[in-house]
Amino acid sequence: MARYRGPRLRIVRRLGELPGLSRKGLRRRTDPPGQHGKARKKSSEYAVRLKEKQKLRFNYGVSEKQLLRYVRRARSASGSTGLVLLQLLEMRLDNTVFRLGMAGTVPAARQLVNHGHITVNGRVVDIPSYQCRPGDMIKVREREGSRRLVEANLEWKGLANLPSHLEFDKGTLTGKVNGVVEREWVALQVNELLVVEYYSRQA
Repeated sequence: MARYRGPRLRIVRRLGELPGLSRKGLRRRTDPPGQHGKARKKSSEYAVRLKEKQKLRFNYGVSEKQLLRYVRRARSASGSTGLVLLQLLEMRLDNTVFRLGMAGTVPAARQLVNHGHITVNGRVVDIPSYQCRPGDMIKVREREGSRRLVEANLEWKGLANLPSHLEFDKGTLTGKVNGVVEREWVALQVNELLVVEYYSRQA
């Protein structure tokens, strides 16, 4: 399935708050979308698992194929599959740029990366799925347009708190990855175990 490019608040109404997808909050309508949204009865177990999986997909902006690949990688790694899955998604370059505050949403961060505004360890990286590692230095390119774009984004930062595994210098527009993200710093409210269960027959 291709990357979603439709109305974002419709997705937020259906799945709940997605900090990576949109910084707009639900002001008036909090019930699920659709004619029968208010009267919707209890969801089946499959529907609950599907909803948790969709939260990951839309928040991190990955396709179904990519998410399945991440689940398979998480299964082959040591440790809790759900936690490793979240860490793989959180350590993507586009999400790391978002968490550093260089962009207001993950799609905006992906655009920054795609257009070559971001360097990793002194080299331009234009692949949003690049896996950041401890020790990586993430910096805005030394171009006036790139710096102006990020400085404007910093005024409307996506999330208020910087995760413990990252540090950021506003003066030089440089971020550093000090480690792997811890579970309590994942901003998305999701039950990752249900996602693993959803993919149990495919992965």
